[in-house]
Amino acid sequence: MNLTDKHRAFVTGGAGFIGSHIVDRLAQTATNITIYDNFSTGQEQFISHHAENPKIRVVRADVLDNERLKNEMVGCDCVFHFQANADVRGGATRTRIDLDQNTIATWNVLEAMRINEVKHIVFASSATVYGEPDIFPTPETYAPIQTSLYGASKLACEAMIQAYAEYFGIRCYIFRFVSWVGERYSHGVVFDFVKKLKNNSQMLEVLGDGKQRKSYLDVVDGVDGIFYVLEHSNDPKNVFNLGHDAFMNVLDLADIVVDQLNLKRVQYVTTGGERGWLGDAPFVHLDTTKLKALGWRPQVSIERGIRNTVRYLQAHPQLLERST
Repeated sequence: MNLTDKHRAFVTGGAGFIGSHIVDRLAQTATNITIYDNFSTGQEQFISHHAENPKIRVVRADVLDNERLKNEMVGCDCVFHFQANADVRGGATRTRIDLDQNTIATWNVLEAMRINEVKHIVFASSATVYGEPDIFPTPETYAPIQTSLYGASKLACEAMIQAYAEYFGIRCYIFRFVSWVGERYSHGVVFDFVKKLKNNSQMLEVLGDGKQRKSYLDVVDGVDGIFYVLEHSNDPKNVFNLGHDAFMNVLDLADIVVDQLNLKRVQYVTTGGERGWLGDAPFVHLDTTKLKALGWRPQVSIERGIRNTVRYLQAHPQLLERST
């Protein structure tokens, strides 16, 4: 599938942080686009600029509704599956949410594709599928041991996608993401820090010891990476890490957030331990050699991406009123 091709796209989670940016890119070339979202975390404001676009329609529905999903997908020829449970931490207390919202939801999408003979899928996976690796940067070929229900559910999704691709002639593009930042960012560590500092500008709670090292990718770079692969890779099954060459520890990230908010003398209080929560990996750094070999490179530094995110949240304070 080439970006210059005219196609009829179906985007699950198309009103979400990343999904809405996918819709923006598709709007440049696609014949028509269906945004399929239940708006539990997706937001009208992220897609409101498309309200008058006759080739974009919005379906307010859940991916767990098999019949609705199957019927709304009629006539589409590619699926961007970006719906998912966004709370990586929640599995320890809500043990079924990752199964339902990630694994079963993805099976529903694949079944709807099979019935409608849709032959392309682009899937948002996660660096969490690697668990706690001992190779850094971590390549796509690393054999992971799972440490979170979220990561396990995403790995199960990947396996099912590849099996459906084998059985039914579907071309798949699987992207393992690091944490994304940027415009329309609505959950994650930068969001949490800004929200906490809004409530108390003198003290910031940091989960874990703050020494966790993570890679962060600006959403503009991330979406560019996805569409770059769609234009340049013709393999029937594609698995790509999508991340930044650099990484940053959480305390350094907190310093950037505090500085961007122009706050002084903020006391950091860490909760202790090398993990912020069960399943949190102390170090996330993906090997993007495979993607860079196609010619893609991130253009936005981690620091600039974080500052852009803080500025966006300051300009849209209503986002901070929503629960994470």
